Amino acid sequence: MRMEAIDIQSKQRFFNDYQHNFDQVSDQFEYNPREESIWSERYQYVVNQSYQREALSDVLVEMNKKWEAPTETFEQIEKLRKENSAVVIAGQQAGLMTGPLYTVHKAISVLQLAKQKQEELQEPVVPVFWIAGEDHDFDEINHVFLKQQDHMEKFSIQQNPDPKQSVSDMALEQETANKWVKSVFSEIQETEFTNDLLKQCLSAVEKSESFTDFFARLMYQLLPESGLVLFDAHDPMARELERPYFHNMIEKNEPIARGVYAALQKNRNQGYETLLDSEMDDAHLFYQHDGDRTLLVRDEAGHFKGKNDEVVLSKEDLLEVVEQQPWLLSNNVVTRPLMQDCLFPVLAFIGGPGEINYWSALKPAFSEVGLQMPPVIPRLSFTLVDRRTQQILDKYELKTSTSVEYGVGEQKLNWLSSHSVAPIEQLGEQVKVEMDRIHRPLREASSQFGADIEQLADKNLEYIQQHVDFLTKRFHQSLEQQYTREMKEFEDVELLLHPNGGLQERVWNILPWINQYGLDVFERMNESYYSFESPHYIVHL
Repeated sequence: MRMEAIDIQSKQRFFNDYQHNFDQVSDQFEYNPREESIWSERYQYVVNQSYQREALSDVLVEMNKKWEAPTETFEQIEKLRKENSAVVIAGQQAGLMTGPLYTVHKAISVLQLAKQKQEELQEPVVPVFWIAGEDHDFDEINHVFLKQQDHMEKFSIQQNPDPKQSVSDMALEQETANKWVKSVFSEIQETEFTNDLLKQCLSAVEKSESFTDFFARLMYQLLPESGLVLFDAHDPMARELERPYFHNMIEKNEPIARGVYAALQKNRNQGYETLLDSEMDDAHLFYQHDGDRTLLVRDEAGHFKGKNDEVVLSKEDLLEVVEQQPWLLSNNVVTRPLMQDCLFPVLAFIGGPGEINYWSALKPAFSEVGLQMPPVIPRLSFTLVDRRTQQILDKYELKTSTSVEYGVGEQKLNWLSSHSVAPIEQLGEQVKVEMDRIHRPLREASSQFGADIEQLADKNLEYIQQHVDFLTKRFHQSLEQQYTREMKEFEDVELLLHPNGGLQERVWNILPWINQYGLDVFERMNESYYSFESPHYIVHL
């Protein structure tokens, strides 16, 4: 296994500025992630705050016993009881088979930064992964993509839960889940690892009551020796700990919403894309009403209600819910980071480009509840390259970094053109230039017959040029048929390194990789050292 750091330009302008021009966005964050001095400063802030360390650790023990977490996880939880410990944290939804690869990459990022900061500070730093079990967007987690002949195909589980039910409350239908696991395994080539992997996945299904349980069990199978600590944010035991923090968020609800809204407007005025949607009357809290997770807004009278008036609660009513039934409340993308920092002594939060974009609006919210926003560190990003793909890259002298960032479509066309007796592209362009010259007298003459005839002449030339393009395309198709094997190799590289026009980690799942290289492939990846100064790593397997 060999690692190669490369520089990749993000398509998001805000994220690029956060990484390379931090001065442009520095007022929206508490810490500059590039400055080494922030770590001792943040650590001192964290250890001087008060947390429910014992109660939180007890909850983590109970959660992780249910998932049969490895010994290393419980050792890390014990460290969290100590007043001098801190955590590095990231989170994600409970995707099937852990979801896209970047989920595991986030976990590796947490493990790497926690280890590095523990060595630097000489103080205990615990790696925590926050499972967003309260999320209810089932369509985002109910599938994986697997490679077919010439495309990535979506394989969704055929279960239809209540669309407003939280993921951690969704029962994993055993028969349906078993059938789905077997179906996705039938789509991959059998290797020496396949049968054991299938048995382990089916066993995890059998022991799991919910999608969150299935996710947690697989994560621990992937990273059993790492000491990663998983936390289900929707567990009723967690809600019991969150009472005082919900109380604070309700009391400060209006200024929180006002501050976030103002920060978003500032982003828009500076021309940044805004991925977070927030209005002045948003309460940024969900309430479970008749089994449905309902997003609350505030009305002019100060009541909290569903957007369709499905529920109406006074402030006093909602505070009573906090005291009597806190499990009926949950956070949205604005208040979830606040709750995270209330519960955990957060040394650093690790996020992807989209998360960092919406965290840029959260500094006022942290301030309103009496918190200081933690350092926000871009997660590590990886592209995995198998041996066959590397051989194809070498064969055609394709640069791996360019193939990852842009794909190989242009190189494929260039290779085809170089194997044609006639230079197809140049011939096509020459013909169009010559047709334009021959056609010009007709267009010039058309002007004397009126605007409609002049437009018709222009359209006529356009049709002629389209026919030339069509013929050029057919030439390419004929060439591709002559070089079927070579074209397949280019397409395979494209699907692996730049699927659907983006990064591998956003589309591919763990299954093909653990099937080819074993369940410990990500544990072995985590054994290397990664600098957070490098935005992307190519992993040569």
